[in-house]
Amino acid sequence: MNDRSFVVDASTLDEAARRVLRDNDLGGMVKAAPALYPHQWSWDAAFISIGLAHMSVERALLELRNLFDAQWSTGMIPHIVFSDVPGYFPGPDVWGTTSARAKPGGVLTSGICQPPAHAIALARILDIARSRGGADAVRAEAFVTEHLPKIVAWHQWLTDVRDPSGRGLIEIHHGWESGMDNSPRWDSAYAGVTVDELVELRRHDTKVVTDLADRPSDEEYQRYLTLVGEMKSVGYDDKMIEKVVSFRVRDVFMTAVLALAADETARMADSLGRGDIADQQRLLAEHARQGVLSTLDPVTRRCRDFDEIRGTWIPAESVASWSVALCGGDETVRREQTAILAGPRWAEHPSLRFKVPPSVSPDDPGFKPRTYWRGPSWPFLNWLFVWALRRHGEDALAQRWREQTLAMVADRNFGEYYDPQTGEPAGSHAQSWTAAAIVDWLADPRTEQHAAPRPRPLRSDREPFTSRDRS
Repeated sequence: MNDRSFVVDASTLDEAARRVLRDNDLGGMVKAAPALYPHQWSWDAAFISIGLAHMSVERALLELRNLFDAQWSTGMIPHIVFSDVPGYFPGPDVWGTTSARAKPGGVLTSGICQPPAHAIALARILDIARSRGGADAVRAEAFVTEHLPKIVAWHQWLTDVRDPSGRGLIEIHHGWESGMDNSPRWDSAYAGVTVDELVELRRHDTKVVTDLADRPSDEEYQRYLTLVGEMKSVGYDDKMIEKVVSFRVRDVFMTAVLALAADETARMADSLGRGDIADQQRLLAEHARQGVLSTLDPVTRRCRDFDEIRGTWIPAESVASWSVALCGGDETVRREQTAILAGPRWAEHPSLRFKVPPSVSPDDPGFKPRTYWRGPSWPFLNWLFVWALRRHGEDALAQRWREQTLAMVADRNFGEYYDPQTGEPAGSHAQSWTAAAIVDWLADPRTEQHAAPRPRPLRSDREPFTSRDRS
């Protein structure tokens, strides 16, 4: 185990994190990463916008506006909005969504979605703007008022299209939709995907990240692209996809995020006098929470995903197994799962350099500390758990995980994810949502002991920044 230690210089760390966001800014969207991800990813953009809000509320709202402008007429928010930066694979030509009737014109997108974290982000931005008052508060309230119907449509699409049976669990058609692309959660479902024709792999990721241990394999990518081809073959028509796609899984973690997002939508709606929306979203949130609870394994106490094609529960253990710790719904179960996630098999595992939850337990036989969602720790996910812990009154644990993550990122590489045993950054560096999480934490009054004195802004926090700011 690496014995190096990091001292958190909050001023330097905050300044470096803000620079990452500026350097990755394309004007209307922030790249998820400088070279590996040169476009706007859906749930990345949600977390990125939170960090941006501390620099410019106007710029944060622009980030979300760009994403909502790409929302399909069905209500789906696509998982990628493409910039004009060339070279990424799979790009718009592979996705082939131009024939999709629901996609808005004038924008290039993928044809699938990602976890619905957007209302969580927008509520956080609204809180930041209101704390500042003045033009920021007016601007944010106007934006929320305008976009509440879009959020409602997005949540309703997930509820109606991706849970037509009303079971309370969101169905996904690709591991990419979960945001946890190659997690062990999906191994059995991917095993059922037959690759009839090999696709030419013009992989961009392995040119940027040269350590192949950090990335999914070519074999995995062939399955990924087979699923894209299946959906493309029916023009991404919601009614036809479930008839042709060979990956249909009820995703417990995505459902937990929906529950939280609906809660935050209700909170925003209440504050703007839209009790009708608030009531509807609370019902949706409760339905989703009950769906999450319905997955509980009575022996292991883990949440499980459900394979619709095989009609079986997926027993794989991952950080998503503790989704009740995230969204709540039953206080006894929530406390039980939180204790497990914070215990010696997970965050307090003796092999870990920093005591935060990895994506897979080091005790799991399939644990791979540097391979994407098969072991590494993800700072943005730590942010989400810390935020949820606060909602549940777990302030001491939230503070501990925040401190540990700040120490992890103190080397200022802002890794996409981190080897949880050595603390070394892996995947892409200068990852935008990693930087955004740090900006938000260091601006939070509850972490002022880590952030005093406050750093001098790189520019006016109230002034929008553009691509001219990139160095």
